[in-house]
Amino acid sequence: MANNDADGMGAGVEWPRGFRGYAGHAGVRQSGNDLSIIASERPAVSAAVFTRSRFAGPSVVLSRRHAADQRMSAIVTVASNANVATGAEGERNAAELAALVGDLLEIPAERVLVSSTGVIGRQLPMAPLRAHLGGGGAGGAHRDGPAATVAGAEDFDADPLAVAGAMMTTDTHAKVSSRTVGEARVVGVAKGVGMIEPDMATMLAYLVTDAEVGPIELDNALRSAVDRTFNCLSVDTDTSTSDTVALLANGAAGPVDADAFAEAVHAVCLDLTEQLARDGEGATKLLRVVVQGAASPAQAKRIAKSVLNSPLVKTAVHGADPNWGRVVMAVGKNTEHEEDLAITPERTTVRFGAMEVYPTATGEEELARLVEIMRQDEVEIGVTLGLGEGAATVYGCDLSDGYVRINADYTT
Repeated sequence: MANNDADGMGAGVEWPRGFRGYAGHAGVRQSGNDLSIIASERPAVSAAVFTRSRFAGPSVVLSRRHAADQRMSAIVTVASNANVATGAEGERNAAELAALVGDLLEIPAERVLVSSTGVIGRQLPMAPLRAHLGGGGAGGAHRDGPAATVAGAEDFDADPLAVAGAMMTTDTHAKVSSRTVGEARVVGVAKGVGMIEPDMATMLAYLVTDAEVGPIELDNALRSAVDRTFNCLSVDTDTSTSDTVALLANGAAGPVDADAFAEAVHAVCLDLTEQLARDGEGATKLLRVVVQGAASPAQAKRIAKSVLNSPLVKTAVHGADPNWGRVVMAVGKNTEHEEDLAITPERTTVRFGAMEVYPTATGEEELARLVEIMRQDEVEIGVTLGLGEGAATVYGCDLSDGYVRINADYTT
């Protein structure tokens, strides 16, 4: 059984055996840590999934190649610059960044996964990154000035919370999760609160474990977890160019039960998914949509996303407006897939929390109860289609004026 051994905010979480972290300010943004590294002290096996955007950035393209043989043992992330739409120079910069980190850790550049996140269309500021990663001198982890450099192993003292903090762009807080499985642990960090849908997001999530797991089992565990968690997350229906989820295992704790390990990976991914949803840009509430009784799992996920992504549903949840008819609208508008044509009002039920709102009649007293349900920090909407056994749960947030303000002023 996988157990949670840390609170949701990540305080006190330590890396699994054989892993270490770095967080520092390299001068990519004006202040605050903007460069992070997660590294295994011993050879590791790895698995990774990436954005399907046709505008995937050079960092993603390079990392796809590095991930192919499942032998990555380090991850570097640059925050505040996406390195997207940057052409051949962006490709050279991503490769150089991998080489710099490889030299620092004394591993081949091909063992380094490179991620970058932030504004699109700007070249990585390589001069300060070179100075930071290639300089000698005194160690500078956690310093505020770009003159600080990584001197060596002594600077790899950042815990998961510090690394997660250095990855953030518009996030309001760092996101960390941890589970135990046998004698091993699975620890995950993530960032991303906007440009999230349909497959992962402007979202970076890294999991590391000291469990001994084969590459096939590792890849299966990650892909299964991602499909049921990060790929069920939506904030604003926009797909990022930089999405990356990776899992590294160094075997320091020995073998573990395969099913228990897969459960632990799923639990960490699910926890991080809900943390990302709660912190969606401008969000004030976690919105969870559960669809049951669908003709297939694909239909269930499609209908759930239709409800979750409806601006009218999201704004109603934000304002605790008991206009449940918006959910019916979001279900009924699905007409492009043949199996959705079997959806009928007679078979469908809708609930908020435990309260059925359709087809049960809702008078003034019931609407007042619904308002109270919708005022909670978590709002769950349930839809039953009465067509089969398919089910899906998706995760997101409400839509507030804060989302508009954040994205209207993103580059300024």
